[in-house]
Amino acid sequence: MASTAGDLHRPGASTPPSAFEAAMYRKVAWRLSPLLLICYVVAYLDRVNVGFAKLQMSTDLGLSDAVYGFGAGIFFFGYFIFEIPSNVILHKVGARLWIARIISFPPSRCSPPRPPCFM
Repeated sequence: MASTAGDLHRPGASTPPSAFEAAMYRKVAWRLSPLLLICYVVAYLDRVNVGFAKLQMSTDLGLSDAVYGFGAGIFFFGYFIFEIPSNVILHKVGARLWIARIISFPPSRCSPPRPPCFM
């Protein structure tokens, strides 16, 4: 079936981006790239800190590798169970409200208060 000029202007048609669209994508990429890089570095540091915490906990608490693995598995299981309902709620209420809720009430605020630790 031959394509006509009307087919090229319908939504979803594979037309090359205009100069304005290309400039817009370039500008958005330049603005988002530093933020995404910072988020990537923070996530990497978080994972590295979990490894360092394991080394310290193993010696202080006498945890075996199996016990530590079981504890890490429990956290993964909780993440797995609550991820799907969280995404369903995200779809229903919208990203702006849901991310604001996550920022306003992180899990650390839901835990009971602890006395300050001084080293």
